[in-house]
Amino acid sequence: MNPSNPDYYNKYAIEPLDFIHANNITFIEGNIIKYICRWRNKNGIEDLEKALTYLQYLLDKEKQNS
Repeated sequence: MNPSNPDYYNKYAIEPLDFIHANNITFIEGNIIKYICRWRNKNGIEDLEKALTYLQYLLDKEKQNS
């Protein structure tokens, strides 16, 4: 557990930052995880929209590469 993380991240058995790091998750995927994990306890719909923005970016890039 990372004591410097805010309470909205400390609610999980594995903090999002630790999960992202341990699994070598990319920046874009990590941001999706971060915003999904905190939306209920921080910025609400704004965080869901941010997650959607990153997800759409990832989807667009994957379509370009296929």
